Amino acid sequence: MTDQPDTTPATPDAPVEERLTALIQNISAYIEYYHGGWVKLESFDGSVARVRLGGACNGCPLSAMTLQGWVQGTVNQFFPEITVESAEM
Repeated sequence: MTDQPDTTPATPDAPVEERLTALIQNISAYIEYYHGGWVKLESFDGSVARVRLGGACNGCPLSAMTLQGWVQGTVNQFFPEITVESAEM
């Protein structure tokens, strides 16, 4: 296994979309390193973030729980006003 990727966060004064992108990249780095999957921000309209799961998450029966419990839960810790949806919806 390789070293963990750099997950340096965005600066606190960065725009919301930049901070959200950095957070999702951090979540993705963890998922990829430990589980072989990934999550990517596909679009953000100011209140809804649409993400795509891939890698080992593709077709995994737990991917809906990963999306809602892990991705949405983590995003809401930092951005309670943002809803996370699957880009496939």
